[in-house]
Amino acid sequence: MNRSRIADLSLLLVAMMWGCTFLIVQNAVRVLPPLAFNSIRFTGAALLLALITAVFYRRDWQQLSWRMVGHALLLGLFLFMGYGLQTVGLLYTTTSNTGFITGLSVVLVPFLSLALLKSPISRFTWFSAGLAVAGLYLLTFTGSSLSLNLGDGLVLLCAVAFALQVAYTGVYAPRYPALPLATLQLACVGLLSTAASLLVDGPAVLGGSGAELARPEVLWALLVSIGPTSAFAFWIQTACQKYTTPSRVAIIYSMEPVFAAVTGLIFGGETLGLSAVLGCLFILAAMLTAELTPEPARKPSG
Repeated sequence: MNRSRIADLSLLLVAMMWGCTFLIVQNAVRVLPPLAFNSIRFTGAALLLALITAVFYRRDWQQLSWRMVGHALLLGLFLFMGYGLQTVGLLYTTTSNTGFITGLSVVLVPFLSLALLKSPISRFTWFSAGLAVAGLYLLTFTGSSLSLNLGDGLVLLCAVAFALQVAYTGVYAPRYPALPLATLQLACVGLLSTAASLLVDGPAVLGGSGAELARPEVLWALLVSIGPTSAFAFWIQTACQKYTTPSRVAIIYSMEPVFAAVTGLIFGGETLGLSAVLGCLFILAAMLTAELTPEPARKPSG
C-alpha cells in the first residue's frame, strides 16, 4: 500500500473520530459554552503535542523558524474562524443548515487547491464533490427544505475558513515537520478561543468553570477532544497532507456526518429515513470515487 492510500485511510480515521464523538461534544457544550470549551480543548491539545514533541521528537523544534510560526498562525486563524463562525451561526440558523453549508467546503477546496497548488481539477474530482454535496443535502434535510437566513451567511464564511485551512495545510505541510506545525496551529486556536470567550461570555465563565469541568459529560468530552479529536487528529492531517491532495481530504472529511448519523442511530436513539440513508450512500460513493481514480500529479508549492 503506497503512502497516498495510507494517508487517505488515516484521514478517514480522523473523520470517523470527529463523527463518532459529535454526540459527546454536543452534550458537553450544553453545560460549558462552546467558546470556553474550545479554549480548554485546543489549549490542552497544543500542550499535549508540545509535550510529545519535547519528549520524542526534540529535533523537530530545531527546525522552528519565524516563517513556520507565521504559517502555523495563519492555519490556526482559519481553524479558529471556522469553529467560531460556526458557533455564532448556530445562534441564528438551524443545525441542518449548519451541517449542509459547512459541508460545502468540499466544493471550495478544489478551487483553492487549483489557485494555491496548481492542482488540476479533474472530472472525477468534480463528480466526487458533486456526489458529496448531494449526499450532504439528503442526509441533512430529511423531510425538510433548505431556507436561508442571516446565520447561514456566517456559516458559509465558516465553510470558506475550513476550506482555506485544508488548502493551506496542503501548501505548508510538505515544508515543515508535522508536530511543531500542528502544535503552533492549535496553540493559536486555543489563545484566540480564550480571548473570544472572555469577550463574549465574560471572565466569569472561564474563571468559574471548575464546577462545570467536574461534571462527567464535560470531563469526558474534554478528554476525548483534547487527545484523539484535536491533538492527534490535526497531527495526522498535517502529516498526511504531504502525501495526498486537499481535494481528497475535503471529500474524505465529508464522511464525518455519516459517522455522526450512524453514532446517533446506535447510541442516541435517533432514526434514519430513506433520504438520510441515500445521503450516506452518496457520500460513501463520493469517497470511493475519489479513492479509486488516479490522482493528478501535484506541482511543487514552492
